Amino acid sequence: MRQIRMVDLKDQYERIKPEIDQAIREVIDSTAFINGPAVKNFQSNLEKYLGIKHVIPCANGTDALQVSMMALGLKPGDEVITTSFTFIATAEVIALLGLIPVVVDVEPDTFNIDIQAIKKAITPGTKAIVPVHLFGQCADMEAILDISREHNLFVIEDNCQAIGSEYIFSDGSRAKAGTIGDVGCVSFFPSKNLGAFGDGGAIFTNDDKLANQLRIMVNHGMARRYYHDYIGVNSRLDSIQAAILNVKLKYLDDYASRRVEVADHYDRMFSDNPRLKIPFRSPNSTHVFHQYTLVVQECDRDALQSFLNEKEIPAMIYYPVPLHMQKAYQDPRYNKGDFPVTEYLSRSVLSLPMHTELDGDQLDYITSSLLEFVNHS
Repeated sequence: MRQIRMVDLKDQYERIKPEIDQAIREVIDSTAFINGPAVKNFQSNLEKYLGIKHVIPCANGTDALQVSMMALGLKPGDEVITTSFTFIATAEVIALLGLIPVVVDVEPDTFNIDIQAIKKAITPGTKAIVPVHLFGQCADMEAILDISREHNLFVIEDNCQAIGSEYIFSDGSRAKAGTIGDVGCVSFFPSKNLGAFGDGGAIFTNDDKLANQLRIMVNHGMARRYYHDYIGVNSRLDSIQAAILNVKLKYLDDYASRRVEVADHYDRMFSDNPRLKIPFRSPNSTHVFHQYTLVVQECDRDALQSFLNEKEIPAMIYYPVPLHMQKAYQDPRYNKGDFPVTEYLSRSVLSLPMHTELDGDQLDYITSSLLEFVNHS
């Protein structure tokens, strides 16, 4: 049996190696390493895939969030509502810009931001909501848009884990994750569903004026060389990464289908076990399974992780410490126990290997090993 990896980028590369190698060689031969044709080609193809007017490539997903908040005109002291159950980058950029992160609890089934908690957190100082499409499926965007219209708030989608997922509105219409709010932000970190061979990111919007401003801001605020219209940053997707992403974009839906197959296998093996709560699949979102995350109940989650690691099965905890309990983000407004769902999940979740290259032998070994521990502990 092949080595089990949490994310198997090597075997994924081997499957499309000739295309990737050719794309890289073309960039090297052109020497157009920054903002070259490969970037524009990827941008155009991603716009078509998403059904959105503007994709603005940038250096990483964190920059995408930060530049979006800058372009929307958020000022120090403005309050931005987001979830406490997410990677630190979501709140990091809020704090770096002098904004006030207002974190709220999540839903116990989807792990996405709780709609009622958003409503309770709104004050006269609230300017934006940052829903995170966690682990591969969308937050309840229809409800979030209703709230944003009622209170005149910006919606910035953190779509770093759910590219390719679709939100299904109550009238049956659909939209790709990241294309629904004022802006959407995505990371192309190598382990993402659409991953580069280094850092990368992008911002999505249908607003022509905002798109123009975003393009200027990621390039030092320059509308034309040496003329700076805005205070900007240096955040560009390099041409080699764009060329790689352009190849992998063709396979993104196939990758998602394979991930769903893996998730279906896990579901079949674990669904009847009272100690394991399988991922909930929301009726208003497709799921692209960036992670397959179990909730371990009435069983020692940390001991299970150690047991699996001893059997050379990687298993990860996303996220062991909620934002409101992180040392860097301690705030007198929040105390342990304020967000019971988030805190319970941090003690209970365990993510299993999830990628396009898992084979039947590997899946059987993972599931039988996990059940061996759970059924006898």
